[in-house]
Amino acid sequence: MNVLVTGGAGYIGSHTAKALKGAGHHPVVVDNLIYGHKWAVKWGPFYQADINDEATLIEILHKEKIEAVVLFAAFAYVGESVREPLKYFQNNVSGTISLLNAIKKAKISKFVFSSTCATYGMPEKTPIAEETPQNPINPYGLSKLMVEQILRAECSASSKERPFNAVALRYFNAAGADTDGEIGEDHNPETHLIPLAIEAAMNPEKTLTVFGKDYPTPDGTCVRDYIHVTDLAQAHVKALESLQTATGFSAYNLGAERGVSVLEIVNAIENAPEARGAKVRLIWGERRPGDPPELVAAAQRAREILGWQPQHSRIENIVSTALRWHQKHQSPANLKKGEQ
Repeated sequence: MNVLVTGGAGYIGSHTAKALKGAGHHPVVVDNLIYGHKWAVKWGPFYQADINDEATLIEILHKEKIEAVVLFAAFAYVGESVREPLKYFQNNVSGTISLLNAIKKAKISKFVFSSTCATYGMPEKTPIAEETPQNPINPYGLSKLMVEQILRAECSASSKERPFNAVALRYFNAAGADTDGEIGEDHNPETHLIPLAIEAAMNPEKTLTVFGKDYPTPDGTCVRDYIHVTDLAQAHVKALESLQTATGFSAYNLGAERGVSVLEIVNAIENAPEARGAKVRLIWGERRPGDPPELVAAAQRAREILGWQPQHSRIENIVSTALRWHQKHQSPANLKKGEQ
């Protein structure tokens, strides 16, 4: 299939473009490069455009003979969403409506949406199944839930004359880097634990702030479900291919189904051969409001229906691929390039 990948110059989008190419599809990337990187687009045509620009999207859809769309394009900083909620609803919700209008006019019926476990908010129990009530506690999670609801409504309104079918993938903590070392995680600002811990290990002047050490977990720090970005990318390919026969709206959790604490991540980095004995200096901070003690996925539905099985999500492998990427990406030669 010819597949439009919006946000395909970003972290998960670029890994998915590579996975699509490897599966025999033809990815076409659209990204406004606010957070994405042009160097991460390697497996198909690239258009610098915004999903709010409906007219340009329609031109690209027709020119590239697009048959399916995967939506990654979104703002994804939880703290910023609390400070600037309108920015998130404008981009994540209104932008998606603009994209949906364009693909409806182009008569495209297959749609895969990058959702998030943030739609669940602070669930009462773990592991978290797809049936868990969705009660997001920040505008970012709410914007993703609103898009899911829009997709449900569009699927319900579909007909034989104008079919529309969609899959939402609610993933937990994306981590790691391409196993071939071609692409990896590069956010500015960076808020994810593993790259922040790696930065502290690589730079003796840096520290890692751990927010809270008195949670009801084995070592007192927060526990999260880390899923390798390559496994996430493969799940998007599986979801897309399921739409050859599946109809209506479907949602799947994507996680490794096991929790890892903040301190376990730090220990894994310090003990990785790539770290060469480096240590992470810790600063203990107060708990952050809204941080649940534990978030772990129940991903049985994706395994059973999509035939998806994580292959790279052992925490040692996640940390090793991330370390190799950051060491390569932060080399003096790459820093001099000044690539965006």
